[in-house]
Amino acid sequence: MKQGLIALAILMMAVVAALGYQWMVPQEEGGAGRARPASLVNTVLPVQETVADALSAVGSLKSRQAVAVTAEVSGRVVELNIQSGRAVARGQLLVRLDDRQAHADLQVAEARFADAQRQYDRASRLVANNSIAQSQLDELRTALDVARAERLAAKIRLDNHRIEAPFDGLVGLTDISLGSYVSEGETITTLDDTAQMELNFSVPERYLGQLQLGQPVQGESPAYLDEVFSGTLVELGARVSELSRTLPVRALVENRDGRLRPGQFMSVTLTLGQREALVIPEQAILMRGADSFVFVVDGDVARRVRVTLGSRKPGQVEIRSGLTAGDAVVVTGQDRLSNGETVRVEPGDGALQNHRLAETKAVASDGTTP
Repeated sequence: MKQGLIALAILMMAVVAALGYQWMVPQEEGGAGRARPASLVNTVLPVQETVADALSAVGSLKSRQAVAVTAEVSGRVVELNIQSGRAVARGQLLVRLDDRQAHADLQVAEARFADAQRQYDRASRLVANNSIAQSQLDELRTALDVARAERLAAKIRLDNHRIEAPFDGLVGLTDISLGSYVSEGETITTLDDTAQMELNFSVPERYLGQLQLGQPVQGESPAYLDEVFSGTLVELGARVSELSRTLPVRALVENRDGRLRPGQFMSVTLTLGQREALVIPEQAILMRGADSFVFVVDGDVARRVRVTLGSRKPGQVEIRSGLTAGDAVVVTGQDRLSNGETVRVEPGDGALQNHRLAETKAVASDGTTP
């Protein structure tokens, strides 16, 4: 009985083993038949381009020359040549105050000077004949000098009734009207020289070693979208701010058309230097912590390569090391690749659209987001 039971158990084990072998073989063959196909990718070659090292900042505009036009004497406005926002030339009359009293004072001063001159000339002839003392001639010379100074003072007082533009520029707003009475020191209007604008901004101290006068500056204003205003770095501050650790700098921006105004905000790009470098699309970069990688196609195999990045510009990034000009860099589908995986490169400009279509189908089939 024992021998029979043992034989039966051995027979049953053999049958189970045979059935298990027959079941596993088809499974393995099916798995081999469903091997992962080559991934569809698109590649580009790095391009040699001029790359600029630049920094961005925010700044404000200021007139190259700006003054508040004020009255040096009190008086009633009898002539007004101010049109707000209009250009004026240097020396152009802006305002004339009532100067009748100043004219009269000048006539008195001129008469006194003329009389002092005649007396001095007569005394000079008499002193040669010893008809008068030298001391009298000295007194008359002093009187002549005083009369000359009084005449000059009267001329200045008369000129102060004329308010002229000290330089070419644009006149600002004014509240003065013809016939208004203005007091000494009262502001009449403003005058700004806007042919060139000062663009003031600050640069972080880590860039001090790269700053040089004459470097190009570009500014953009919200008032003029998609337009760039060019300028040049002309002045560097003497001190770094202890609070912000930045250096104030100044650039000059051309404004011949007069569209830029003092006090206007601008975003600034300062170009520190330029060089030739390899550039690839920014979408090809994969980040792993602090390291950057790209996939390069070698034959039909994707190889992951560590790269060092440099300057960036919209849609592109500089590669400082890790690539050569002949490396085919994967720009679509690289987020699904593994190092050493087989790939198939799709030519043409439609690769990116096809890649997105494939991702959409994958989502529809397995319900997961790629």
